[in-house]
Amino acid sequence: MSLDFKKINEAAENYRADMSAFLRAMISHPSESCHEKEVVECIKKEMEKLHFDKVEIDGLGNVIGWMGDGEKIIAIDSHIDTVGIGNIDNWDHDPYEGYETDEIIYGRGGSDQEGGMASAVYGAKIMKDLNLIPEGYKIMVVGTVQEEDCDGMCWQYIYNIDKIVPEFVISTEPTDGGIYRGHRGRMEIRVDVKGVSCHGSAPDRGDNAIYKMADIIADVRALNNNGCEESTAIKGLVKMLDPKFNPQHFEDARFLGRGTCTVSQIFYTSPSRCAVADSCAISIDRRMTAGETWDSCLDEIRALPSVQKYGDDVTVSMYMYDRPSWTGEVYETECYFPTWINRENAAHVQALADAHRGLYGDRRMGPDSTKELRNRPLIDKWTFSTNGVAIQGRYGIPCVGFGPGAESQAHAPNEITYKDDLVRCAAVYAAAANLYRPDSKTEDVSQFRAGKTDNDIR
Repeated sequence: MSLDFKKINEAAENYRADMSAFLRAMISHPSESCHEKEVVECIKKEMEKLHFDKVEIDGLGNVIGWMGDGEKIIAIDSHIDTVGIGNIDNWDHDPYEGYETDEIIYGRGGSDQEGGMASAVYGAKIMKDLNLIPEGYKIMVVGTVQEEDCDGMCWQYIYNIDKIVPEFVISTEPTDGGIYRGHRGRMEIRVDVKGVSCHGSAPDRGDNAIYKMADIIADVRALNNNGCEESTAIKGLVKMLDPKFNPQHFEDARFLGRGTCTVSQIFYTSPSRCAVADSCAISIDRRMTAGETWDSCLDEIRALPSVQKYGDDVTVSMYMYDRPSWTGEVYETECYFPTWINRENAAHVQALADAHRGLYGDRRMGPDSTKELRNRPLIDKWTFSTNGVAIQGRYGIPCVGFGPGAESQAHAPNEITYKDDLVRCAAVYAAAANLYRPDSKTEDVSQFRAGKTDNDIR
């Protein structure tokens, strides 16, 4: 099919003001994870106003709009929950009121990630306006919940409970003007240490759990920071970029970047401020590159010298997630989020690349403030994690990213997104659906997928 790219671009440009107004409406509803009800209702109302063929809210609280009536599904995903605002003194304006100029929209969620929802909804509207919904397909625009709490859990629900399996999914997470084909995975690890309390005036009578944990924290830091020379007692995570340590997947690891770990939380118990602590626990944020599994990451912590030294007093485990959604539904899952990479020549990746080339050329587009990003490849990868951990990481459903906004704006105070990005993304979504060539699909579009390892994941 020969597309009229100029007509698509004009249609997207004509919706610039509508997309901006819609995004500001979403931002005005605080929507931290598990509290998305108001923004879900806002999105549902917008979809109905634009005459989506069907709009529904599933049991978890995801809002889903449908265009078309084919059997096969092309999905466009946006998570609609946000993180909190942190210290309000770091914001120059009300994060839920904000402001707009000719170029930007200010407020929590603009880049991460409600801007993507605005472009997705209007991208589907353009498809309907211009008769661009491919024959045999329907377009699924989904606003997913609880991503900031538990990436991809919403898509576990969609896949396992709603029984929806798209042909492929476009993630609208911010991509700095690029088309993204994968990212590192992650997991949330907990380390618990037992001690024995006693009166603080005679600390040698007890066994201070905080002191034990201090040794473990130092080793976790070394695991992140050290090199991997033979003489290094704790070989650092950079080792996975070395073919000696990661012979099968070092090239994929070099594409994604090395794994990392950091202590993100610390907890303790003690009878009083005048007593020795009898327990201590930490949370570890572990980012995983190609070749790492949940077992290897847990075993790495268990093998640390300090953990070995304290033996049975230390327990290393993975967190589980079981917070109720805004509807009250609970979908319990492991806090494990698998790494994934698409093949660059995969049909769904090339559909977005062809749409971008037809509309805007071979180079990234963006505001002057992000000029340095234009030197990066058009097709690249995210630094952070997305719902793709479930969509492709767990289930192998082809997923590709292109979304408005900048990664650097995510979780930051004074968050902004760019109106030009809203327009560009809506146009690319509308064009890409028609440039997808299912007859050029390969048997497996995944270049690397941690869900294919021996991990016992659901």
